[in-house]
Amino acid sequence: MKLATMALLGALISSTGTAAIPTAAQRLAQRAATITIARDQWGIAHIRGRTDADAIFGMAYAQAEDDFNRVETNYLTSLGRLAEAEGDAAIWKDLRQRLWIDEADLKVKYSASPTWLRQLMQGWADGLNFYLASHPAVRPRVLTRFEPWMALSFSEGSIGGDIEYVDLDALRALYDRAAPHVASAKPWSEPQGSNGIAIGPSRSTSGNPLLLINPHTSFFFRDVVQVTSGEGLNVYGAVTWGQFFVYQGFNARAGWMHTTSGLDNRDEYAETFAKLPNGKLGYRFGGDLRPVAVKPVTIRIRAADGGYSNRAFSVMKTMHGPIIRSGNGKFIAFAILDDPAHALEQSFKRTKAGNLDEFMRASALRANSSNNTLFADSSGNIAYLHPQFVPLRDDRFDYRGVVSGGDPRTLWRGLTASEGLPNIVNPKSGFVFNSNDAPWSAAGTGSLDPAKFPRYMDQYGANARTDHALRLLDGAGKFTTRSLNAAAYDRDNPGFDRILPGLIATYDGLRADHPRRASLAEPIAMLRAWDRRWSADSAALTLGVHWGEAIWDEVMGKDRPSNAYEIAYARIIAASPERKLAALEQALAALRGLYGTWQLPWGEINRFQRNDGAITQTFDDKKPSLAVPFPSARWGSLAAFEATTYPGTAKRYGTKGNSFIAVVEFTSQGPRAFAVTAGGVNGDPNSPHFLDQAQDYAAGRLNPIPFTDAEVARAAVETYRPGEARRTR
Repeated sequence: MKLATMALLGALISSTGTAAIPTAAQRLAQRAATITIARDQWGIAHIRGRTDADAIFGMAYAQAEDDFNRVETNYLTSLGRLAEAEGDAAIWKDLRQRLWIDEADLKVKYSASPTWLRQLMQGWADGLNFYLASHPAVRPRVLTRFEPWMALSFSEGSIGGDIEYVDLDALRALYDRAAPHVASAKPWSEPQGSNGIAIGPSRSTSGNPLLLINPHTSFFFRDVVQVTSGEGLNVYGAVTWGQFFVYQGFNARAGWMHTTSGLDNRDEYAETFAKLPNGKLGYRFGGDLRPVAVKPVTIRIRAADGGYSNRAFSVMKTMHGPIIRSGNGKFIAFAILDDPAHALEQSFKRTKAGNLDEFMRASALRANSSNNTLFADSSGNIAYLHPQFVPLRDDRFDYRGVVSGGDPRTLWRGLTASEGLPNIVNPKSGFVFNSNDAPWSAAGTGSLDPAKFPRYMDQYGANARTDHALRLLDGAGKFTTRSLNAAAYDRDNPGFDRILPGLIATYDGLRADHPRRASLAEPIAMLRAWDRRWSADSAALTLGVHWGEAIWDEVMGKDRPSNAYEIAYARIIAASPERKLAALEQALAALRGLYGTWQLPWGEINRFQRNDGAITQTFDDKKPSLAVPFPSARWGSLAAFEATTYPGTAKRYGTKGNSFIAVVEFTSQGPRAFAVTAGGVNGDPNSPHFLDQAQDYAAGRLNPIPFTDAEVARAAVETYRPGEARRTR
């Protein structure tokens, strides 16, 4: 059978035997013929190209093979075009995106980008377009062709970009006269965080640095790939669907893990509007009255019958940023990092950094706004690095709230230099970690003095995972890849160590004839005897989680502070005896209502299920699912599985938490690494790689990663070029 790429290449030769000027399709086929993709037993793509741009072509093509729907959806979202696929429901998400994302502006930024970066963007677009050309059965919802500049719309790979901090209800209330004028209260959201640990040579049994990569994201949020080129690119790890840089991973000499930071570098400014002498709208700044910029934005909306309509908006902007809401008679502007070209450049350059100095040179672009970084390299360096995009501000103002846009003292005054950030490099403790907490204990208790830094360097504070990580890392013990893997799945839940004693003491303080003495005796006895460790067969964990959720909701109400974990634990500990016991009764009633009993092993109700390739899953108690022994990170477990019940289900199904988990040792011969991902890397339910990693994921069992050319060759189940027929799926 003639291969597709060869057939397309044949068209390059004219009937007279002379070379013809290639068409666009022929150019793509010619490029595809220089790229190889090896799939290992888990379906993970190991891509090789002559140049970095060729390798990016193959990387984009392989991601499209694995889940084109997620690739396209990410770009519909990032371009502000989701309503073209999903209709009215996506209008406000699109408008929010378009406050910053503008096609004409991105095209200008693309043209101004360095040649090498434009070549990468062209390779990315070519790979996706070649996939569509060679898979005519695939029907994109909207994006039938990808343009290189589109890559700039999605240049940072974290689970939620800065733009997503804009409240959609408040945005609608501002720009839609028919909308309610008060933003709705948001339900409690489980943490979408991460854990990262770097172990230095002094704390490693082998004397080699170690790195734990443990992002907590929505499941199936990222693909896993290895990308290699003749220009020195050789990187393995998790890549957010549709992007051309490995977001969390390692190369031959260094590795990095990103965690969502508590840094406050997104600011809201209250603007005072007034009429300009010409009758147009203005806003006050110092003693001046400046014009409000008004930009037309048109959202294209798909109707139920397949047709389209347009909706026009006039969005407002001041020197501080777009106007995102109104409140207390003021209009609120939002200031964030808005530098997509440098963000994309930094994201790619760090994947080729072979040591800490090279990583820091990439970071000097200061276009990372949301990520703490845990770093390790084969030279023996380890580091905790704070995000580099940190505006300099007058610390007399509390930037966690809204500040006055009319006061010149609140204006950003450039960016903080690296020396002013709470970074930690090669500490005496021999480790660094972050669990979406403040950096002050990143190398052990008291690593940094927060008084030496502006308040805006952190707004999250500590959480129960902070306690857990310090328990595991403080001391003189040494780690191997195996023990670091075990630490990532350590079964302690130190949050319950803080809040359960108060519940038990409250019960013990009841008078002897109190009716709750008898009704709560068995549940309290179970919780009293519990070692507060998670396991699939633990009924105490089931009861503890349900009580914890009930009392958490009770004490927090509608409050959503940035340091929610510190506040929630403090309020639970301080809660009245009545509130603590009433929450236990509420938990018991909920369990009996769902399951007919309150004594139920955790694994029977805490389940992993993947039924189809939809981005938003529909769960079904009647369909197969898998027990997961670890609970939410809310209780201090480093391994996180954020689950809840859904309409029509009694069991709890996870949608986020542990996603890609890897342990890497940096040896003089290259990295020695082990990893697993949630479910599998392919979004097609008919693929053998749709669920093939689920059992290992639930068990915390990491598998060896083939990395060197020889290892990849031995592990390859099939090797092919883009466009060629596949033996596997």
